[in-house]
Amino acid sequence: MDQIPPEAFLAAFPASIRSIGDRLRALVLATIPDAVERVRPGWHLIGYDAPAPMGSRGRRSAYFAYIAPELEHIHLGFEHGWLMTDPDGLLEGAGTTRQVRWLTFHPGDEPDQVHVAPLLHEARRVALLPREARFEAAMMRDAAG
Repeated sequence: MDQIPPEAFLAAFPASIRSIGDRLRALVLATIPDAVERVRPGWHLIGYDAPAPMGSRGRRSAYFAYIAPELEHIHLGFEHGWLMTDPDGLLEGAGTTRQVRWLTFHPGDEPDQVHVAPLLHEARRVALLPREARFEAAMMRDAAG
């Protein structure tokens, strides 16, 4: 199956959403240059995988972020967002989903590299944790309450 180019995927959305999507794509790839970007049509999003560091055992990459456009807004999401450190309290989704967290941008919003880049690095770090480490972090969070 041929891959859908991200530009073609975003072309189905209003220009204001497409513009934010283009800026988010550039921000993700500038922040995490080795990220692998691909459209995941079944999920209706552009997903990002981070290659595991050289010498790592186990999986070769980890899904860490996504861009999910909708007609009225667009999300930059983080697969393991509930385990991420979010010192500015920017992430949405707590109480809505168990694991995923996101930022929402509306027409006219400008993605801010100062706030978004640290979240992308944190999302990559958490996604690349060994499964046991994520499980342990989850148990500690649940115990804390």
